[in-house]
Amino acid sequence: MESPAPAVVDNPGKSRYEIYVGDELAGFVTYELDGDVISFLHTQVEPEFEGGGFASQLVRATLDDARNRKLSVLPFCPYVSAWIKRHPDYADLVPASRRQNFGLS
Repeated sequence: MESPAPAVVDNPGKSRYEIYVGDELAGFVTYELDGDVISFLHTQVEPEFEGGGFASQLVRATLDDARNRKLSVLPFCPYVSAWIKRHPDYADLVPASRRQNFGLS
């Protein structure tokens, strides 16, 4: 039997995006939302899910959601910042005036 596809959901009550495999929490990204600016603070994947690409799937989904919501992104989380560096087509989410702060210019 195949395992279910991971699902990413926004949990505003906990200020985090969560990735689930079935009904099991595999990881999350915490954030602060201030108007139309979302700051990503910390990414965590549960030990039993490490190495499965869940952090990358989670970050891509959170950034896609930020784009859909027309939010500016501040990637304070080192993982999110590094992910954007590896996927420069997402760098436009970070305001041009702030990109240098995150090593994105």
